[in-house]
Amino acid sequence: MAQSRERVPVQILEHDQIASTLAQRIASVIRSANAAGRPAVLGLATGSTPIGIYRELIRMHRDEGLDFSNVVSFNLDEYYPMAPDSIHSYHRYMWENLFEHINIPRENVNIPPGDIPREQVEAHCAGYEEKIRGLGGIDFQLLGIGKTGHIGFNEPGSGVESRTRLIALDTVTRRDAAADFFGEDNVPTEAITMGVASILDAKEVALIATGEHKASVIRRAVEDEPDPDVAATYLQTHPNATFYLDPAAAAELTRVKTPWVVGEVRWTRELEIRAVIWLSESVGKSILRLDNYDYREHHLSSLLARYGSAGPLNGEVFNALISKIRGKSKLPQGKRIVVFSPHPDDDVISMGGILNKLHHNDNDIVVAYQTSGNIAVFDHEVRRYLDFLNRFGHDFDLGDGRIEDLTGRMSKFLDEKHPGQVDIPEVQQIKQRIREAEAVSGIETFGMRKDQACFLKLPFYQTGKVRKDAIGPEDVRITLELLEDHKPEIVFVAGDLSDPHGTHRMCLDAVMRALAEYSGDAPEVWYYRGAWQEWPVSEADVLVPLSEDELSKKILAIYKHQSQKDKAPFPGQDDREFWQRVEERNMGTARIVDRLGLPEYFAMEAYVVRRNGKPLEVETVSTSALGAPSHRRRASDFPGAGAGAQPGLQGDAGEVTELGGQTTT
Repeated sequence: MAQSRERVPVQILEHDQIASTLAQRIASVIRSANAAGRPAVLGLATGSTPIGIYRELIRMHRDEGLDFSNVVSFNLDEYYPMAPDSIHSYHRYMWENLFEHINIPRENVNIPPGDIPREQVEAHCAGYEEKIRGLGGIDFQLLGIGKTGHIGFNEPGSGVESRTRLIALDTVTRRDAAADFFGEDNVPTEAITMGVASILDAKEVALIATGEHKASVIRRAVEDEPDPDVAATYLQTHPNATFYLDPAAAAELTRVKTPWVVGEVRWTRELEIRAVIWLSESVGKSILRLDNYDYREHHLSSLLARYGSAGPLNGEVFNALISKIRGKSKLPQGKRIVVFSPHPDDDVISMGGILNKLHHNDNDIVVAYQTSGNIAVFDHEVRRYLDFLNRFGHDFDLGDGRIEDLTGRMSKFLDEKHPGQVDIPEVQQIKQRIREAEAVSGIETFGMRKDQACFLKLPFYQTGKVRKDAIGPEDVRITLELLEDHKPEIVFVAGDLSDPHGTHRMCLDAVMRALAEYSGDAPEVWYYRGAWQEWPVSEADVLVPLSEDELSKKILAIYKHQSQKDKAPFPGQDDREFWQRVEERNMGTARIVDRLGLPEYFAMEAYVVRRNGKPLEVETVSTSALGAPSHRRRASDFPGAGAGAQPGLQGDAGEVTELGGQTTT
């Protein structure tokens, strides 16, 4: 019943479970075909999503003897034009990430060529289709999904009868690939792709999607009718297609987001809060003004029955939300804290407000920047610093020639550099130092010392390329060493899974693995989100209010990251500057809280907190202390009210009047 809106089978698994599940399934297909005396024909995909599957297949080949000698592979697509040895080519991707680590014969590997003359493309595409048919079709087809809903490169408008062909790439697709190519202008405008019909001919299809940024298009692909504008919807017609999603990618599915709409649910406190917030936003009323009719007309009769009437239910949820709000006086004081920042700006972008408050609460804070962030520095920034070095050397008569030799060597490399080419070590180093200096300047905005910045330079990141290595023992060792040295009582980590190049997810993995080996008492873990999304009010355990001045100081700290300002190298799908995203997100969270009928604040940050792996238990506020909706009360009646409130609610004092659920000062 709860899955009645889903038009295709869906499995929701954790990220690592997806990799192991599908690797096991592929191994089963290979072994079954071998037992039948025929080759196993695999359709393979590229991108960041299948990397875990390929790593598990490599492990199975190495440790369990999984034999690929009788496997024939067909890749979905390739950019056009594209040299096979290019750092951007899918030929190179497949060999680096799978083929060179297993025993598949080179002649059994089939990838659309990106380097043939245009007049030969049509004939080659026809031959590609004929070769698949000659082998009896694809046994197992692995797919990802683009933000346009494309499978392969079947962009909006691709017909259900389409076959392997040359296709023009959608603007959204090219923008999404811009990070890999170090700029949208460097992304090819065309690609060769297997068609929708080619994919649907496969005997079994598995589509995988991970991360919050895929949630919206996944809902369309799974729940909407087949539509040429979303090629993935055609999989609904396949007799053996399954979507494998992590919880973040599944977040917009009806059974996940609003399960009460499609069937009976087992009510928990967390689900009650989600439902009441959803209802409040759906009907445009503050929580304390919701009535019995609202609940009954919006599939929430079973929830209403638990409380008898709307009043007690509204009060319970209202009080629970109030308890989440923590101003400066309600935040940790005198604690040992480690803030893990994947890149040298995620700290101020995502948690600059609370970092400022925690510093002024006399906490012992170390900000650990996990990666150098050097690939996210434009070459023109390096040229600016090289010019400065030359002028500096001239002004102070540093004339031994070493500065000129160094800057000249780097300038020559930059003049001859191809898009996406790996930087020489000297350029990588100067880009790293640019990011480090900006990070120090950022935390100094809050009055913190430069020695509170710790640069871990985790090895997994040090490839010089957008694609990184897997998290390894050395990454975990470096992280664990910091934990053992500082013995934190609280750890902040990035829980954002939407970053366009996956570094946040890998940095989170490094911290979690280090914490599993940590010898001290388990610290409280606070999860923040990055530059792309904020925790919903219903999911957040702590809401930290910010005054207008505090938000301005946070934005000033973001400004210190000059190499990321104006236009960041990896902006994702949002063209706004990071400070603009932060301003809208933090003020937007405060507006949501205001619409729910809670005290009005200028801006807010949101955090999810886990203690010993369990959700934070917050102190609730008694209903009698809150009074009726028209009750006049002081801001200090609310946990955390004050330091982050609107002008007139400064400090932990100030007076608030709630009129019809809307708080004014």
